Amino acid sequence: MATRAESIFRNRNFSLYYAGQAMSFVGDGLRIIAIPLLVYHLTGSALAIGVTYALELGPFALMGLVGGSLADRTDRRRLMLVCDFIRFAIMSLFAIGYATGTLKLWMLYSGIAVISMCAAVFIGGQASTIPYLLGKERATKAYAALLATEQTSQMILPPIGGALFAVIGPLPALAINAFTYLCSQVSLAAVDTFGPDEPGHWPSPRTIGHDIAMGFRFLFAEPALRAISFNSLAFNFFGFMTGAVFIPFLKRDFGGTDLLVGYALGIGAIGAVAGSYLGGHVPKSWPFGRTIAIAYAVDGLLFVPVMVTHNFAVAIFFLTLTNACVLFEITQIIGWRIRVIPDDAIGRVSGAARLVALLGTVPGAIVGGALADRYGARLPIVISGVGYLIMASTVWASPALRREAR
Repeated sequence: MATRAESIFRNRNFSLYYAGQAMSFVGDGLRIIAIPLLVYHLTGSALAIGVTYALELGPFALMGLVGGSLADRTDRRRLMLVCDFIRFAIMSLFAIGYATGTLKLWMLYSGIAVISMCAAVFIGGQASTIPYLLGKERATKAYAALLATEQTSQMILPPIGGALFAVIGPLPALAINAFTYLCSQVSLAAVDTFGPDEPGHWPSPRTIGHDIAMGFRFLFAEPALRAISFNSLAFNFFGFMTGAVFIPFLKRDFGGTDLLVGYALGIGAIGAVAGSYLGGHVPKSWPFGRTIAIAYAVDGLLFVPVMVTHNFAVAIFFLTLTNACVLFEITQIIGWRIRVIPDDAIGRVSGAARLVALLGTVPGAIVGGALADRYGARLPIVISGVGYLIMASTVWASPALRREAR
């Protein structure tokens, strides 16, 4: 990956930023299994896991609006340093709380929500920083490199995290995640600037409100951007029904252990790495609208075996393929969105588009968890797959998307 994307790493500031994020991904790769497993062991409830995902994604979506405004107006390097420090502090408190036997479910929920808000502001800075450092033409490759690195960590580390959890619990994952946020701060502090060229003062609430309104005006005035955002809302609703019940599905329907769940996450990330790579290397001659429509259709069809199989290997194989489709779609959408949004408004408009797209995640996760607790984990899996197939067909029916070629 580094060889193919060599040109983007010639930029010193991007290379430093990438190094910090690569370290953060290591900790995150352990946390994505440690936190859900910890919640499941504390409660035995799929709904509780759904609430965990809701607390990660709901505040993230809402705070993204503010993060976009701050990223377009203030010193992005300083902003991102503050976000990483807060995340470091909370993960450290999680580790200390678990080690001392004082960590409670409400503490996890509260900390996850704050981490989510900091992540939203951080990503808002990233959305404006990458095109600032590399230009819009290379932004898709940069995002592909970051996503591929993230998914590589999630391929390698969840099996390790699952094994550690099974033997000694979540403490190593929590502590390592805290440490990697500290490393990210060191990396960011070494950067010259992430822009803007003339950062302003912290905006007033009125200015932030004006920026949020501006982001939504642009979003709703751009037919293709509006269409892809609302389609993403529906896809995320059905997708997070599956995400919320993934651990209960493997444990209840297939008798999976904590270690086996970790291996399943790691194997699934192989597809995500491939999808990220392919998403960053699509020929320019491929029109965005038709490319994304085909990806959605293939994604939906590949999920059908997951809905009906009772064989663990078959389920993981096809989940891996659908992961490839999902990351391909995300990479393509982010790169396209950067191309069509003006440079000085990327943070604000991306925040609005991200909010619309993520609105489906919270109800999807909660509904999926509630259905799994009442009727079994397979029902939300089936509903998710049918819904995805229906939504994939609507993309072809949208002229704004089908004809989009920017």
